[in-house]
Amino acid sequence: MKNAAENNSKQQARRLFLRNGIATLSTGIFLPSIARATAHHRKHEKKLVLRNLHTGERLQSVFWVEGKFIPESLREINYLLRDFRTDEVAEIDPKLLVLIHRLHHKVDATRSAQIISGYRSPKTNASLRQNSSKVAKKSYHMKGMAIDLRIGGIDLKTLQKAAKSLKGGGVGYYPKSQFLHLDTGPVRYWT
Repeated sequence: MKNAAENNSKQQARRLFLRNGIATLSTGIFLPSIARATAHHRKHEKKLVLRNLHTGERLQSVFWVEGKFIPESLREINYLLRDFRTDEVAEIDPKLLVLIHRLHHKVDATRSAQIISGYRSPKTNASLRQNSSKVAKKSYHMKGMAIDLRIGGIDLKTLQKAAKSLKGGGVGYYPKSQFLHLDTGPVRYWT
């Protein structure tokens, strides 16, 4: 009887060993493929982390997955980038969002993009033009095609060089005001 109990106990121990061994082996086999799948998924999605400096609102949003823009995410981004002076919301050019995403990755940023100005209503733009000759009469901000921003932890000059290298549109460098202007108009640069 003692031998039967010992044999049964040894068989259970052997099964447990094999089951744990197989589990360990399969984890070793599947974890790299899971990591590859996750990296593949990240490669096929675009995300923005934004903070509106005027309203204090923050947003982290995946706005593009597998070649398609996500309408709900675009609406959230449009709202965050609204004209904070008039509370008017406009459609932001999706190409601008892709450009911001590319810039963020180009400089390997870990912090959010700090938004100074997104969409501007014609009324706001006219008001700003009265106070500054640097505000364009037909500003791309009024078309939802421009943004003024900076990225925490990234030197403004470094940000400017990276933005210019992307050749995604206009890049305006404003060191005194500590922001960079990006738009999806023709490629051009100014200070």
